[in-house]
Amino acid sequence: MTVKSSYITLRNLRFHARHGVMAQERITGGDFVVTVRVGYDITAAMASDAVDDTLNYAELYELVKREMMQPSNLLEHVAGRIGESIFREMAGVTSVDIELCKVNPPMGADCDGASVELHLINEKTEKTV
Repeated sequence: MTVKSSYITLRNLRFHARHGVMAQERITGGDFVVTVRVGYDITAAMASDAVDDTLNYAELYELVKREMMQPSNLLEHVAGRIGESIFREMAGVTSVDIELCKVNPPMGADCDGASVELHLINEKTEKTV
C-alpha cells in the first residue's frame, strides 16, 4: 500500500472572539467557526500506533485557539496568522487549508456567515520532482 497524501483535520472549531473592523465587534465579540486541514505524513503512525509518530491534534487546537483569541480587523489576517504559526511550530507540515467563518457578520444579510479560505504550501517541506 502506498499513501499518496495524508491530513490531520479539525472540523468546525467554535470560538467567541473579537475580530472585526467595527468598534462593537471588538467590544462584544462574535462567533466564529474554523476548520483546519494540515498536510502531514502519517505513514509512520499507521505502522507504529505511537502518538509520537503523528501530529498532536490537541496541540494544533491550542495553536488555533491562541491565534483566534488575538483580535484583528480582518479574517484574512487571522487565517494568515494561523497558517504561519502552524508552519513555524509544527515540524513536518507540508500544507495547511483553513476556512475561517464569521457566523453572524454585521452586514444586514440573512446568511450562515462570511468566510475566508486559504490553501498554503510550506516551501520548507515542499517536495520537488
